[in-house]
Amino acid sequence: MVPSAPAARVELEIGGMTCASCAARIEKRLNRLDGVEASVNYATEKAVVNAPEGFDPQTLIDEVVKTGYTAALPQPPAAEAEPAAAHDSELTGLRQRLIGSIVLSVPVILLAMIPALQFTYWQWASLALAAPVVVWGAWPFHRAAWVNLRHGAATMDTLISLGVSAAFLWSLYALFLGTAGMPGMTHGYEWPVLLGGTAQPGDGAGAIYLEVAAGVTTFVLAGRYFEVRAKRRAGAALRALLEIGAKDVAVLRPAPGGGVAETRVAITDLRVGEEFVVRPGEKIATDGVVVSGTSAVDASMITGESVPVEVAPGDAVVGATVNAGGRLVVRATRVGDDTQLAQMARLVEEAQSGKAKVQRLADRISGIFVPIVLVIALGTLAAWLLAGASAPLAFTAAVAVLIIACPCALGLATPTALLVGTGRGAQLGILIKGPEVLESTRAVDTVVLDKTGTVTTGRMALVEVVLASGHDAAPGGEIVAGRSIGSESAAAGANLRRADAGEAADLRRAEVAQIPDAAAPGRTELLRVAGALEHASEHPIAQAIARAAATETGPLPDVESFQNVPGKGVSGVVEGHAVLVGREALLADWALTLPSSLADAKARAEASGRTAVLVAWDGEVRGLLVVADQVKPTSRQAVTQLRALGLEPVLLTGDNAAAARAIADEVDIERVTAEVLPQDKVAVITALQAEGRVVAMVGDGVNDAAALAQADLGLAMGTGTDAAIEASDITLVRGDLRSAADAIRLSRTTFRTIRVNLFWAFAYNVAAIPLAALGLLSPMIAGAAMALSSVFVVGNSLRLRRFRSHNGPAT
Repeated sequence: MVPSAPAARVELEIGGMTCASCAARIEKRLNRLDGVEASVNYATEKAVVNAPEGFDPQTLIDEVVKTGYTAALPQPPAAEAEPAAAHDSELTGLRQRLIGSIVLSVPVILLAMIPALQFTYWQWASLALAAPVVVWGAWPFHRAAWVNLRHGAATMDTLISLGVSAAFLWSLYALFLGTAGMPGMTHGYEWPVLLGGTAQPGDGAGAIYLEVAAGVTTFVLAGRYFEVRAKRRAGAALRALLEIGAKDVAVLRPAPGGGVAETRVAITDLRVGEEFVVRPGEKIATDGVVVSGTSAVDASMITGESVPVEVAPGDAVVGATVNAGGRLVVRATRVGDDTQLAQMARLVEEAQSGKAKVQRLADRISGIFVPIVLVIALGTLAAWLLAGASAPLAFTAAVAVLIIACPCALGLATPTALLVGTGRGAQLGILIKGPEVLESTRAVDTVVLDKTGTVTTGRMALVEVVLASGHDAAPGGEIVAGRSIGSESAAAGANLRRADAGEAADLRRAEVAQIPDAAAPGRTELLRVAGALEHASEHPIAQAIARAAATETGPLPDVESFQNVPGKGVSGVVEGHAVLVGREALLADWALTLPSSLADAKARAEASGRTAVLVAWDGEVRGLLVVADQVKPTSRQAVTQLRALGLEPVLLTGDNAAAARAIADEVDIERVTAEVLPQDKVAVITALQAEGRVVAMVGDGVNDAAALAQADLGLAMGTGTDAAIEASDITLVRGDLRSAADAIRLSRTTFRTIRVNLFWAFAYNVAAIPLAALGLLSPMIAGAAMALSSVFVVGNSLRLRRFRSHNGPAT
């Protein structure tokens, strides 16, 4: 019985494939096994198999071997150099055969095309030059054709081998048994009718086709060489991603004589919780948290962001980024396959191994294409002979059909574009999880943006300070800092997002920038006292006030008799003053009332969705602190870019309507859905889809995971939770909303490239086969055209490497 949901995922490295029909044969064979779902990718030379739990991978390998190919489980990291060397040997072998074939084939072709060069016995010289090309140069095609024949199959190698062998064997017949071997034999080269010549070869026993056999072999070898080389280049992004990590690390471990000492160990020996040293210029060995030291970290290889970010104790850092400044001590939080680098590589590899719907169609066509071509070639031969044409003309047309019809371009159209597109995305910090994502992006017309952590920083910050009248020399007693920004409720604010090192540093700088006029009388004292008390609390609003106070006033005083009053605030003694910081209800418990100026300021703050925190000591209300979640500096530009892509933005949040409207106005979003419970976000997406919209969702929190999965296209901020990232289709490593626009542009560009490739591959075969059958293409020109079609498809795909972000100099 076939399981409805295979439980195990097995990956195999496949060897010996030469075209898409090879991949189709292997895939068909594996899918015959009970409970197995297999997908074989010709471009990546890998098979991804979903099988029942406990399924023996050796069974899969045996099936591939029975099909005539090789298979192996992926090598462990320590052995990665061996497959790379094997790939290089394949490329080297092709290069040697190509160079040798070119040197030997050029004289053969010139002798056949230019009668003035045809000296006595030139035909025998041509045989001596062409024989090594046909036997040695074309050996990969002959060997593959023989293997396939033994298994009752036919591939593009079958077509090449048949065409080349037929031309060579006919020439041998003409030379040894016909009149072509006579001294002084000459013949003119007849261009195809399409090129203005005639299609009337002479007697078959006097005609040789050595230039066809040698020329076709050379052209096809050239196409195969450039194809393999381009595939290596296309997969370079993933290989680079796997290789950029540090190879060893200086770990701080107990010394024999006491204390700790630096011990240089291999990266594989590093354990979670261990501390390690990163000196200037060194790579950070793995994901972790800075324990001591400050520095600037170049994270461009992970995030695509070219500007180094400042890190300090408590900030998160990512493995493989480069320490550009001072000495750091980092505590490892994730190692091995759990690191962000490893997860990125895994996502990219899975995407490159998958298949879009259009590729599956191309695979099905490739799988039946070769037998159909063999029938067409035989039909062409018979039709010309029955029509009274000479045997050489019929033979020439049949060989041209065999050679022109090879479905190389068809098999390469999708996977090469997917390889390059997903690899380029990884370089820019955009991880596309699968090829079906590309098809989703072209139809998306609505983008739903979660507010907290996506449009905003997801981290509370002090944005306004209001001093009670009589305690401030500033006119009006109010200092407004920065823009008017809404905040989430306290409950939502408690769900802090993971922030990368760069974002944490940017937030600290932003908080300082939002508090001008630091020298105002009374203000410093208010922040110093309130910050000291809030520093003892773990609440995100309290921490926002404490950070701002420490930044502006310096070290904060100690607190005595600290007490947390749930739902109201905190109290304690600071430098002999009895201090209260919290909501109006806390002050009411101490019989304190708000002055009218503070009451008005509090009402204005709450009306705009911000959080107002009151400060009092020694029996008197001293001031008001306004805290809010802040809009990311790039969010407005991101919304503009999304509109330019034809998408209508919708802001989605559980916050109150006033706060949501304030954020929406700031980033220029018209449609807002506010006060939505986490479990209701899916309903919002479903309702939009019911309107006929194709919806993309951008989010970062646990409460966004279900909505991301429900959306037609889910994009998760890389600084968000693991649940959101797992539920999404695209991960934006940088946590910058502008990357969402880049991701959609890249996906659409990649899909357009795939469609162009497929169009030319189909058009080429549809147009070329009839021309060859009608005798309008010589076999040699057919071979050149076939090779050039594959090179065109791969070259067009490689153009995706030039894709650039609209948001800066990321390379």
